Amino acid sequence: MEKKQTRMKRALKLRCKIKKLNAIRLSVHKTSQHIYAQIISGDGTSTLVSASTTQADIKSGLKNTDNIQAAAEVGKHIAQRALAAGITEVAFDRSGFKYHGRVKALADAAREVGLKF
Repeated sequence: MEKKQTRMKRALKLRCKIKKLNAIRLSVHKTSQHIYAQIISGDGTSTLVSASTTQADIKSGLKNTDNIQAAAEVGKHIAQRALAAGITEVAFDRSGFKYHGRVKALADAAREVGLKF
């Protein structure tokens, strides 16, 4: 359980910094099977946009839901939905996960579509 506790400690530090800025945040969560992304309002009370590999429109175009290609697809979808909702700039909340692999692929794909971090 120590691994999860250290991840949550890292996440708390980052979220405190984002909360002081009162910025809209792009929160990422990953499991061994799926990756989830949400854009949350500055006050943290509501989810504005979401995308994940469990959604049918994203899952249908993927061979696997647990790899870098799936994360990149989620990143593209979350950025497109955010831009459609009028959100252009967000703070990236990686939820304590290291910035590599699937988390990095999601962030890079969102940047390519036009979302600014």
